[in-house]
Amino acid sequence: MRPLPALSALLVLLLASACTTGPALEDRGGVTAPPGDSKHLTIGSAGFTESDLLAQMYAALLGRAGYSTKIISVSNREIYEPALESGQIDVVPEYAATFADWLNARKNGADAAPVGSPDLAATMRALRVLAEPRGLTVLDPGRAVDQNAFAVAAPYAAKHRLKTLSDLGRSGLPVRLAAGDECVQRPYCAPGLRKTYGIRVTAVDPKGVGTTQAKRAVQKGQDQMVLTTTTDATLDAFGLVLLADDKHLQNADYLVPVVNRSRAGGEGVRKALGKLNTVLTTADLARLDERVDSWRRLPEDVARAYLESKKLIRP
Repeated sequence: MRPLPALSALLVLLLASACTTGPALEDRGGVTAPPGDSKHLTIGSAGFTESDLLAQMYAALLGRAGYSTKIISVSNREIYEPALESGQIDVVPEYAATFADWLNARKNGADAAPVGSPDLAATMRALRVLAEPRGLTVLDPGRAVDQNAFAVAAPYAAKHRLKTLSDLGRSGLPVRLAAGDECVQRPYCAPGLRKTYGIRVTAVDPKGVGTTQAKRAVQKGQDQMVLTTTTDATLDAFGLVLLADDKHLQNADYLVPVVNRSRAGGEGVRKALGKLNTVLTTADLARLDERVDSWRRLPEDVARAYLESKKLIRP
């Protein structure tokens, strides 16, 4: 992620609000007021390429629907989520399973059993139950998902006829995995690969998640597989290919807009942002990320060009 930008006056206000000691919204009773429809909306970005792109797409779609918008970048969820509850931020792009688990931990403690799962419907139900008492509305997920994923060198995949993680498990090949330190214990990583797929993970090489160093280690054959994400647009440059998660080890981290109900919970926002759901795919998102990260295009320009190509906004 990018470093946190210089604090504007608004960001200072968000920081102050996040540190206040009033009762949490989930302790203030049920939400009974009708959803709001403010025509002046603040969109939050988490400060990394994908979030910036989505925020720009949200702004363009809402602008096309008659809303005026501004975007602020706050890279810390501990800051932007309370600001979303208070209405200082009105809309943010989120990831269903990750956000569900984050809200669950905030409500029930860090040791609470996860509520996010590979089942999108179950994850969305859990997320909405957690979000609603906080005055938040979770809109419908689209087609794009940014999950953890595993890649191998293309020649290695071709040699051993590997297309899925199940194929790798059946092969019985020993696998040294380039990933973060936490992969040793995380259920979606080494333990899950062993249990779900029977993959012989012999060691975890702590080179980070999707880092250049980790990908080069797999490219050179020092490691056999790397933990990355489904929207990693740099795999071709390293000669790597993803193996399909055919048994659904990873959680349903589909992209979902989350809005402040009292300001942006109306049908206008829902319809405007819902237009993205039928067109934006995981592959699209990877290509858009690449244009910003590798081609050095501005997120605003990339987002607008994509929406124009899909005829969601006018040139």
